[in-house]
Amino acid sequence: MHARTDTSEQQTAAWPDEIYAVLQRYDVRQVPYVPDAGHSKLIERVLASDTMRGIPLTTEEEGVALVAGAWAGGQRCALLMQSSGVGNCINMFSLIPLFRLPFFTIVTMRGEWGEFNHWQVPMGSTTQAVFELSGIRVMRAHNAAEVREVVEAGAAQAYNACTPTAVLLSQRLIGAKVFVK
Repeated sequence: MHARTDTSEQQTAAWPDEIYAVLQRYDVRQVPYVPDAGHSKLIERVLASDTMRGIPLTTEEEGVALVAGAWAGGQRCALLMQSSGVGNCINMFSLIPLFRLPFFTIVTMRGEWGEFNHWQVPMGSTTQAVFELSGIRVMRAHNAAEVREVVEAGAAQAYNACTPTAVLLSQRLIGAKVFVK
């Protein structure tokens, strides 16, 4: 048996391309990420870009430090991660209010809609609360039709109002992983 992602909406939707377009419009230059199936199409677009630099991470908290370094160097950054990695960042989130960083992250959710892996449920069910307790505003996209609008609003809030913002992409949107024989 192995896991695969039930990606019926993901394959038919252009939402990763819409996110990429928003990042371009906001002049995002660096996109750190931990490899993730939910972000795979967006990551491919970033890696093929001549205006953005995709930076693979070994762990998500490195991404928070990279956001700080990019901002200090005069560039905008958007961190891509999965909800299971949010818990890894809790200590690093303290940098955000200290330095008034224009923090922006896009998070693919696990532990929600049709989750098969019980290890994903605890962090998936507390992701929003962790962000909010860390002073990071949360927006959520539940379906492909609202992704562009939600990501656009989150980017505006993060980069224009310097309000730390996380956009959560629901598991129903990205597709639940399932076991197959």
